[in-house]
Amino acid sequence: MATKKLAAGVTRTDRSLMDGRTIRYYDTQGQSRNAEDQRPIEEQPPIGEMRLDPLSNEWVVMAAHRQGRVFLPPKELNPLAPSRPGFLTEIPESDYEVVVFDNRSPSLRSPETSVSIPDHADFTTAPVPAAGKCEVVCYTSNYDASFKDLSHKQIRTVLEAWRDRTAELSELAYIEHIAPFENRGEEVGVTLNHPHGQIYAYSFIPPKTARMLDVAREHRAKTGRVLLDDIVARELKDEVRIVAQNSEWVAYVPYASRYPFEIHVAPRRSVTDFVALDEAASDSFAPIAKEVLQRLDGVFGVTMPYIASWHQAPVRQGRESLRLHWQIQSVRRAPGKLKYLAGSESAFGAFMMDLKPEQSAQQLRDVAL
Repeated sequence: MATKKLAAGVTRTDRSLMDGRTIRYYDTQGQSRNAEDQRPIEEQPPIGEMRLDPLSNEWVVMAAHRQGRVFLPPKELNPLAPSRPGFLTEIPESDYEVVVFDNRSPSLRSPETSVSIPDHADFTTAPVPAAGKCEVVCYTSNYDASFKDLSHKQIRTVLEAWRDRTAELSELAYIEHIAPFENRGEEVGVTLNHPHGQIYAYSFIPPKTARMLDVAREHRAKTGRVLLDDIVARELKDEVRIVAQNSEWVAYVPYASRYPFEIHVAPRRSVTDFVALDEAASDSFAPIAKEVLQRLDGVFGVTMPYIASWHQAPVRQGRESLRLHWQIQSVRRAPGKLKYLAGSESAFGAFMMDLKPEQSAQQLRDVAL
C-alpha cells in the first residue's frame, strides 16, 4: 500500500486488485484503505493492435476482447458500487469518495516491451500494439447522483484526481496524449449508469487533437498568440454566447457550435494542462462546473445526455500552442428529440446546425437555478 499527499487536502492511497491492476483512492477524511480484493484471480486480456486507415492516415484500435464487457447491469449488480457482503465489485472498500482504477476491459493497455509508433505512417505501415492506458474515474459512490449533484468539495477532489493522473501518466515513455472524458446517458453509448468518467492515455496524437494542434500552430505562427487565449478574449468581448463565468473560468457556447447544446469551459488565464492549474483556478472550477451542468439539465427540465471531454496540450509536443479546456456537447435538441449525426456529419464530418449558438446560450442563461 502506498500513500501520497496531494493538494486540497486530498490523500491518494494505492491498492492492488485481484488481477494486478491498481486502484487509487482519493480521500479527504483521513480514511484507511485496507480492504483486499476477495474475487478469484482472473487473467487480464491481451493487448490489442492498432491499424492505420490508409485513406486518412488515422490509427484505429482493434480490441476484440471488449465484446464481452458488462452492458447496462441493474443497479443491484453495479460493478462500480462499493463492495458489500455477498457482492464483490471493482472497489473492494465498503465506501469511497473518488477512485481511479485501470479498466478491466481496456482498449489500450501497457505494452510488455517498448513500442515505437511510426512518425510518418502510410499505406505500407504494419499494425502496432495498442499501447496506452484506459482508466475509470468514479466520481462518487452514490449511484443516483450525477456530476452536477456533487458538492464543491467532491468536484475539487475529482479535479485533483485528474491532475494527479495527468502528471503520472505523462511520465510514461509511450504516452503522447492524455484525455479525461465522461459519457452520460444511453443516448451517447453509456454502458454503466454509475456516475463516472474515463481517462484515455494514447500512444499517438488522436485525430481531433492533431487537427486542433495544426490550427493552433498556424495561428501562433501568424499572430504570435495562443489561439484559445484569443477565443476566450473574443467571447468575453462579444458577451452574447457566455453562459457563466467567475474570476478564473468562463463558460460559453462556441461561435461555431456543432451540437444543439454545446458548452466550452476555459480558464481565463492561459493553462497548458491539468498539472499547470494553480490553486486559485483549481478551487474556482467546482462552482462553474456545477452551474453549467445544472443549466444544461434545466433547459428542458430533463436529464440531458452529454459527452464532456477535456482537451489539453499533448505530453511532448504542441505545448506552446494548445491549452486546457472542457468541451460539453449534448445531442438533445428538444424534449424527446435528438440530433442524429446523419449523412453529412457522419460520412463527411460537415456539421449542419438548426440552432444558432447565440440562441442556445440565451436558453442556458434563462434557466432558473
